[in-house]
Amino acid sequence: MKWIQGKPRKQAILFPTSLDQIIADDNEVRLIDLFVESLSLDSFGFDLKAVEDGRPKYHPKVLLKLFIYGYMNRIRSSRLLERACKINIEVMWLVQQLSPDHNTINSFRKVNEKGIRNVFRQTVNIAKDFELIGGNLLAGDSTKFRAQNSKKNNYNIKKVKRHIDYIEGKLAEYQALLDECEGGQKKEALEHLIEKQNLRKAEYKLLEAELSDVRIKQISTSDPDSRQMIIRNNITEVAYNVQTTVDSTNNLLVDYEVTNTNDKKAMGTMVERAVEILGHSEMTILYDKGYHSGSEFSKAEAAGVKVLVAIPGVPSASQAPNPKYNRSEFVYNEKEDSYTCPEGQILTPAPSTYTYRNASKPDYTYTFKKYRTPACRDCPVRALCTRSKINGRHIDRSEHTGAIDRNKERIENSEHYYKRRQAIVEHPYGTIKRQWGFDHIMTKRKIECASSDVGLMMSSYNLRRLFNLLEFKGLMEYLNKKLENSIKSALFITWQLMKHHSIKPNFYNFVLDAKKFRSTKPILAFSF
Repeated sequence: MKWIQGKPRKQAILFPTSLDQIIADDNEVRLIDLFVESLSLDSFGFDLKAVEDGRPKYHPKVLLKLFIYGYMNRIRSSRLLERACKINIEVMWLVQQLSPDHNTINSFRKVNEKGIRNVFRQTVNIAKDFELIGGNLLAGDSTKFRAQNSKKNNYNIKKVKRHIDYIEGKLAEYQALLDECEGGQKKEALEHLIEKQNLRKAEYKLLEAELSDVRIKQISTSDPDSRQMIIRNNITEVAYNVQTTVDSTNNLLVDYEVTNTNDKKAMGTMVERAVEILGHSEMTILYDKGYHSGSEFSKAEAAGVKVLVAIPGVPSASQAPNPKYNRSEFVYNEKEDSYTCPEGQILTPAPSTYTYRNASKPDYTYTFKKYRTPACRDCPVRALCTRSKINGRHIDRSEHTGAIDRNKERIENSEHYYKRRQAIVEHPYGTIKRQWGFDHIMTKRKIECASSDVGLMMSSYNLRRLFNLLEFKGLMEYLNKKLENSIKSALFITWQLMKHHSIKPNFYNFVLDAKKFRSTKPILAFSF
């Protein structure tokens, strides 16, 4: 039986093969290389200052290429990326056989949140140039990514007090044993245990003092900005909450934001950012019921965007004894500024306006009116309408109620639109979390580091979609053209700087061939 035979490892090669010949012409690593080369990283916020003394730094484009390739191929660990530089032929070609240390790789990811966000924005711009983003129907949602902080190292005031009570119980137990002890090694051991518990108690007392501020609900000691959140049902994790906006045309990401709060106050900001990114407000954005908040509806209306937000059910505490008398059954008359109850009685507003304030959220305030009717006192169905024994039934109407009612009308008239929400917004999460396995944050210490990690995920997802949707040749031509424009722009800036400083060179060497040009090489050579 014949077998396919390999080449002897020690056989000499007469005509050596270069790395460029090994990499196929249609290999997507060439697209990654050209994409990064076409970026003007100096305007993105990356540090491009060269070191005059000491060991030279790696150019940011080298590390950015490495990260994009890694994330698109499910490699996020800085140590695995370091190893890939030595064993992966595609990576060796991409970074020109450089081999950065894992600490250098990880540091780049942690300190370049702004630059990475601008790289993501560039993927959105490419999609817009190819008309892959419709910009008419979008969907927004959030997903939780576990932080580098265990539940054990996350504390709230109850948990801290529970630890302190346990330590005080142990101290009392050790002290009682110490009083009975006459000396020797047992006494020394007990004194050591007491000292150890006192140190632990002091640490918890510091946490308790910090948590005494009503604005601070919990503390994470490993990753301070992460928070314990509900993942699903009653399951919780210490995590970050990542907000995203997805376009319906090709399920491309338009925007993302890493937060450590719930969804209640996220919609307004994400809508405003979508308007800024797409350059218009003629769009409809879909959200689930977690985003149902009056103040956020007002922000969306101010931005000129239609939002369709699912209407949550009425909590049991807010329901009337008989559902026929729930608040939704009271009809508002805008012209008269009054409500009509199911029994036909008119509820009018009190002369004064009230203001809601939340001590733990000082920025969250709104005004509202109270609507009542004296007929409530002798109403025969009062027991079916309210549980109040003294004041009777009243209706609160905030300054945002009008926006809430208009959302309800849109939902009722556009239910077919809203049914598309999950299919649109869950597509990126399915790819990133299920197919790629990215369900946690790699970095820690602050939310900006987490945002860098998420930015690389979202940029890689968009690039993967672009590579799948567009023809290889067409995208290469587009990126080559952008690279040429980038070179010309850099040359023009250099020329202006030379004119400003009165430099008169004798010789210029302009490199305009985008296929041969690499920004790590000089674009202008001159002699005096």
